[in-house]
Formats: sequence, structure tokens, C-alpha cells
Amino acid sequence: MPKKSVAEIIVDTLVAAGVKRVFGVVGDSLNGITDNIRTRHDIEFIAVRHEEGGAFAAGAEAHLIGDLAVCAGSCGPGNTHLINGLFDCHRSRVPVLALAAQIPNVEIGTGYFQETHPERLFKECSHYCELISVPEQAVRTIESAVAAALGQRGVAVVVLPGDVAYLETEAPEVLLPTHGRRSALRPSEADIRQAAELLNAGEKVTILAGIGCAGALDELVHTAAALQAPVVHALRGKEHVEPGNPYDVGLTGLLGMPAAYHALMDADTVLMLGTDFPYRQFYPENARVVQVDIRPENIGRRTRVEIGLAGDVAETLRQLLPHLTPRTDRAHLEEAQQRHRDDDAHLAELATGEAGDTSLHPQHVARLLDEIAAENAIFTCDVGTPTIWAARYLRMNGKRRLIGSFVHGSMANAMSQAYGAALAEPGRQVIAMCGDGGLAMLLSELLTIRQHKIPVKIIVFNNSALSFVELEMKAAGIIEYGTELDNPDFGALATAAGLKGFRVRDPANLEGVLREALAHDGPVLVDAVVKRQELSMPPSIELKQAQGFGLYALKALMNGKGSELVELAKTNLFR
Repeated sequence: MPKKSVAEIIVDTLVAAGVKRVFGVVGDSLNGITDNIRTRHDIEFIAVRHEEGGAFAAGAEAHLIGDLAVCAGSCGPGNTHLINGLFDCHRSRVPVLALAAQIPNVEIGTGYFQETHPERLFKECSHYCELISVPEQAVRTIESAVAAALGQRGVAVVVLPGDVAYLETEAPEVLLPTHGRRSALRPSEADIRQAAELLNAGEKVTILAGIGCAGALDELVHTAAALQAPVVHALRGKEHVEPGNPYDVGLTGLLGMPAAYHALMDADTVLMLGTDFPYRQFYPENARVVQVDIRPENIGRRTRVEIGLAGDVAETLRQLLPHLTPRTDRAHLEEAQQRHRDDDAHLAELATGEAGDTSLHPQHVARLLDEIAAENAIFTCDVGTPTIWAARYLRMNGKRRLIGSFVHGSMANAMSQAYGAALAEPGRQVIAMCGDGGLAMLLSELLTIRQHKIPVKIIVFNNSALSFVELEMKAAGIIEYGTELDNPDFGALATAAGLKGFRVRDPANLEGVLREALAHDGPVLVDAVVKRQELSMPPSIELKQAQGFGLYALKALMNGKGSELVELAKTNLFR
């Protein structure tokens, strides 16, 4: 049997798993890996400027291709820089393998330069995290890591001391027995019948659908038709539930709209499909609930569930459909559909601007992006208000994709996810909807984009504030503090960095700038100066929120911020 270095065994295994690239920052403890990649034509090392960006990029690639993506960090700080991006990958349940280099094996435990213990550090954000301390472990460890990331849909970490990477051991042919294979979990026939009886007994049934409905759109639509049930989607389910679905009535939750909120709250029966939607205040208190999820631990942890079915959504619905009694009463459905049409009309009214204004309504920017972008565009969005505008204005059609930090909720994800997506799907239009705070936090990744000439389109919603945090403060009756951002001209900054840069603030120029930016054949950044005082109201206002906002207004007046209240009213009320 031939012998190979541990580094070569690892890289061979990654290639066998279909990995095309590794995102990371080089360092001496990674030299064994990067030097092996340097000599090959079937895999490349994408040098990023910050390891966190590399982890976000790997997560976006895994999200799109549904297969393994890889990032790497050198020992010590290189590993700790990875951790936030890996938390996002793990909580988003995308298969990512991280190569965490370690100090020389003999020095572990001595407080050596840059020493950390990655096998402890990454334990909370991984399904598998193991140290290769001797070369004989290499084959089983890397193959187990790949299997764990793919099989459990999350992060696996291989910790590799820099000196061990060069040691040789016997190298059998790579075997990945589960790679590319899929099993469908289905409930028992008795459980299916019991769930159908409960659903058939309901008078107002609403479906709450999430990311677990990926690949199950046909089954979802047929189920909604049989039950005459409006379909409410969670944010991560948007790209899988919305396309061409006549029963979809929009997004619920803090970012949602009234139609979806009322469709759920008015229901006497709820069918939850592949969602772990976390906000308990948006569930009806007295409805009977059937929940279907591939992960049994998700069932019943957000609301009281009468029947829980552990199973693949598409497979479970195929088994359930023959047992459903088709109903003819459409009142609940039609009421939700009318509210949804009203929501769309209201959103359209807000997504405009007047020529000559000194700043833009962010809804106007999002609406035009939706209209101008390619039919198969990939969108990424930063946490905060860019996520709100993406959720409300981007239309998913079955070809478009939407990626964000929707579970971990990290700032600074969109730009790095965009270049990961662009490398995974070359030739597709990729648009990053960035907040000014998020862009600035990982501004280094502009240089990654420039260096690798990745043709992403970056749209910055520049309101000179951490605006979502300000909204939360206003709702709590608190005067905003620490949220103001003294921003540069991001368009000029992008130009200085070697990208094509624009700055736009007059609504009359917005469409022309966006069209030129999206048509450009290289990387572009558009600095869209948007209104700081734009409010994004939740679908239902609680009494304490109304009281909090009133208290904020009183405090603002007492603190000499009356002009801010005037601007708030002009931006949101007099339109």
C-alpha cells in the first residue's frame, strides 16, 4: 500500500468528496495543506483577507450546491477568526468542513505561542471535532469528518498540528460510502392516519412552512389545496415555499406582514412543515398543531404540538395526501389571500421616491433590485433592515436563491456569502444587499473580491446608523445611543479599492445607476444613501411597543430631538 503525507490524504479525500476550493488565510501551521493544494489542478485555495469571511463564503457555497464546502484557519488567531462564520454555518445546517491547524504536536499543553485548543473551541458549533495527533488517524478522521458534515448537515472540524501534516502513513483508496446518497425518513401509517384525522376535523387550517419544504413545493401546494389552507412561510422557507404558490400569503414574524400573522392567529388547526420558527408570540394559543420535521428534537419546542411526525416533508405529505378529505369551504383561505393582496399594494405604495429628494426610501431600492435583477439571481442580505427589505420585496420564482444569517443573526455576512456564492455558481448574477454597519465590519473582504476579480454586485443600504438596533430602542422607549455611523462615501472607497463604485441619493437616478451596476461585467459597489428614520412595522403592535414608542417620543422632545420626530413623521406618515 502506498504511503502519503497526512496533508495529501486530507486533500485527496476532499477532492473525492467533490470539493473545488478551500477558503482561508495562509499561515505556517497550514503550510502542509496549502503546499499540497498548490501542486494540484483539481482544487484551489481561495486566499481571503479574514477567516470569518472565508467561513461565511464556504457556508454560502454549501447552501447553494447542497454538498461539502471547506474553509481553513491557521493555529491560534486563525482558528478564532473562523468561529463566528462556523457558528452561522452550523446553525444554518449547511455541510462545511473546517481545517483548524494547530501548533506543533509536541508543544500542545505548554502555553506555546498562539496555542489554543480547537477541539474545545469548536465543540459547540460542530457535529464532529477531532484532533489528528498521529498520522495513522488521518484516514479515518477525515473520512468521518466528511460523513458527519454531510450526514448531519452542519460543521465538522479536523484539528491538524502543522508538523503532523508532513508525516507519512499508509494511504488506502478514499472511501466515502454515504457521499451522494440520501434516505427519506417517513412516519408510520398509523401516525399518518391520526394526523389526517386531526387535520380533517379542523375548520380553519393554516400551514406554517419552512426550509424543510425544500424540494417539496408540489406536495405542499397539493396539501394546501386539499385543506383550503393559506400557507404562511418562515424566512428561511421563502425561496422554497413562495415560487408560483397561489396559497402562499407571505412571511410571519417580526419581519412579516399582517396577512400571514392573521392567517396563523385565526387558525384553529396548524400544520407545521419543516420549520423551527422561534417566536412564540406569533403562534395561536389554542390551535391544534401537527408538526412534521426531519429532526425529532424540533417537534414541540416552540408551541404545544398534539401530533409530531418525524419525517422528510415531501415524503410525509405524499403519504398524508390520500387520507385528507378535500374541503370546499374557502372562507379562511380567501380572507388570507385578500389580506395578502392588500399587503402587496401597501408595500408597493411605500417603494417609491420623489425626484430631487436628498435620500432614498430603502423600499424603493429593494423593489427596483427585484425588478431589474436576473431571473436566476442569487441574493445575499445582511442582518437588520436589509433582511427586512429582502423578505418583503424580493420575489422568489424557483430559480432565484436567497442566503442570509437567518438563524445565527450575525452582522457582516452578506458580502462574504456573495463571493462564496459567485465562485460556486460562476456566470450567475450575485447581489449582496449590505447594511452600512455590516459592510464596514468585514470591509477587508472588498479586497478579497478585488484580488480574485469576483463579479459580485454590492448594494449598500447606507443610513449612517445601526438602524434595526435603533428601531428596537424606539420600541422600548429608549433614546438611541451608540448607533450612529460616521460613514465615508462607500462608492469612492470601492473605486479606490479597484472596484467600480457608485453613490446615489436622488430617486430620479436610482434605476439608471442600478441598471448600470448590474450590467457591469466585474465587481461593483453601489452606495445607496437611504433614510435613517424609515420604520419597518411588525404585523402586530403590542401594547408595550406602542407605549415604548410613545415614551421614546416624549424623551426625544425632552432631549431636544424634536427635529428627529419631525423627520420620522415626514419619512413614514406623510407618504
